[in-house]
Amino acid sequence: MTSALQPWPTELTLDQPARQMQIAFDDGRHYDLGFEFLRVHSPSAEVRGHGPGQEVLQLDKQDVGVLELRPVGNYGVQIVFSDGHDTGIYSWSWLRELGENRDFLWGRYLEQVAALRAASPK
Repeated sequence: MTSALQPWPTELTLDQPARQMQIAFDDGRHYDLGFEFLRVHSPSAEVRGHGPGQEVLQLDKQDVGVLELRPVGNYGVQIVFSDGHDTGIYSWSWLRELGENRDFLWGRYLEQVAALRAASPK
């Protein structure tokens, strides 16, 4: 069922050599989302916490792979990562949001990692 308010995915594929997941929507939008990007932006409580300010910055995920995509009804997909993480359910709307805001979110993530590493004793 397609909704004018929520674009529906028409294609979801893994490009293992490029370490990306590609998702296309019925409105013509298409996004390439890197495995590391997906992992550090997992919608799970482990990553996002249970409320504002409880987020846990994910580090050293550049080599993470995707082992499996598990459909979750008509709602979204569960991604099984090679580091054992598999608790986040990526709704279609969350994947769309990640795609639309990828550059901003990735830049913010890199800034957070750099700030943490700069503040850590050498």
